[in-house]
Amino acid sequence: MPRSVLFPLVVILAVGADAAAEESTYALVIKDHKFQPIEIEIPAGQKIALTVKNDDPTPEEFESIELRREKVVAGGEQITVYIGPLRPGRYEFFGDFNPATARGHIVAK
Repeated sequence: MPRSVLFPLVVILAVGADAAAEESTYALVIKDHKFQPIEIEIPAGQKIALTVKNDDPTPEEFESIELRREKVVAGGEQITVYIGPLRPGRYEFFGDFNPATARGHIVAK
């Protein structure tokens, strides 16, 4: 491959690695059809990765109308949901399969 093609590729890969390194990761667990913790505080204006682990044997869904996210988490499995950057505020999320018990908030400060 010519050197003129490799240089832009290296720059793109390096920028992508820097962006991924700046991303903070937060964890959420589903157990007994409830999210734990029920509130997660994150910095406003920053993209985050939210790891959602389902410790229940049945599927659940991480859903938020305000965040425009909807993703099913199979029983015993784990997913990652990318959120933000968000303005300061409180954003609700819920489990669509158990909406009475699986509820929580992300608070961006």
